[in-house]
Order: sequence, then structure tokens, then C-alpha cells
Amino acid sequence: MTTRPSERSILREGIILARACSSGIEAAVLPMSKSLTLTIGIAVVCLFAGCAEQQSALKRSASTSQARRVQKVRTTAYTYCERGGHRNALGTSLSGRQVMSAASDWSRFPLGTRFRIVDTREEYIIDDYGTALVGTDTIDLYKKTHFEMKRWGVRQVDIDILEWGSNEQSLKVLSPRTKHKCVRRMILALQKKNSPRVASRALN
Repeated sequence: MTTRPSERSILREGIILARACSSGIEAAVLPMSKSLTLTIGIAVVCLFAGCAEQQSALKRSASTSQARRVQKVRTTAYTYCERGGHRNALGTSLSGRQVMSAASDWSRFPLGTRFRIVDTREEYIIDDYGTALVGTDTIDLYKKTHFEMKRWGVRQVDIDILEWGSNEQSLKVLSPRTKHKCVRRMILALQKKNSPRVASRALN
């Protein structure tokens, strides 16, 4: 004679089985959940990194597109062993680093003008001037050594103007130096740009 299991025992066994199944599902789901979270996190990081790179590329592209190209600019070179030594027209050290010093007629390329040579990708900033440059469009590039200066020689290059300098700042620096003829010529040319009448009165 067999004994039939009671309804209570069947119910108890059912509950135990259900709990076991639930624990198994949780154990399987938990690693999946962690893995999914990690995957989403990696995707978000990659998305932000991609956006940052894209924005950087767009900025570089915008900078290049906004630059004004000037073709066939006559350039020469100078170094610290020439008159003026290691100092530029502002009294600070000539720069031979990432953005290098350059000299010009400030009425043509004003103080603070930043430009890039198209062929070499070198960047310069106008922070100096020279007597021989006044009245010309020549730019004199600072080189760290006499060898580099000689190697550059005289070249016609295309340049991209990244930022135009300031006529006002040029005049501010030049005004106390009017005893020099080359400085007076630059001042008159700058004043003529700002106001032709002022330049006319100054010449008279």
C-alpha cells in the first residue's frame, strides 16, 4: 500500500524548487547585468572621446579655413649674434620655440601678427622690426643658430595669417622711439592707415 504525499508536502517542495530556480536565474542575470553595464560604460567613453576628437578636428579645420593666405612673401633670417642680441623690440627674449619670433615693417605686418609658413608648418609671431625691413613686405625670421640662419637664406614662401596684429599696439611701442628715422616712417604709415588726415598733418 503506497502512501500518497500530502498536499502540504507537495506545496513545500514546490516552494523550495521555485526558490532554487529563482536563485539560479539571479546568479545568471547578475553577471549579465554587470557585463551589460560595463559594455554601456565603454561605449559612452568611446562616444565622448570620439566627440572630443571630432570637435578638435573641426576647430583645426575652422582655424585653417579662417586663415588668410598671402602668397610669395619674401623672407630672410637673422639670429641673436646680430645687432639687438637676444632681445626683441619689446625688450623680451627672442623666441625660437613653438611660436618663433619674426621681424617686419609694422605698418605692413603689425606687432602681434601670427602666421604659419605653408611648406614648413612653422609658426611665427611679429615681435620685432628692423631698419632694412621698413618700406618692404619682407619678413625676417628668427633662427636659433647661425647655421640655421645661413641655411634659410632668402626664400619666397606662402604664409597663412592666423591672427592679425594691432596697429594701436604697434604705435604704442613705437611712439617713444621717434628719434629713429625708420620708426618715424612706420609711425606715419600706421597713422595713415588709421586716419589719413593725421598722417597728412604730421608730414606737414
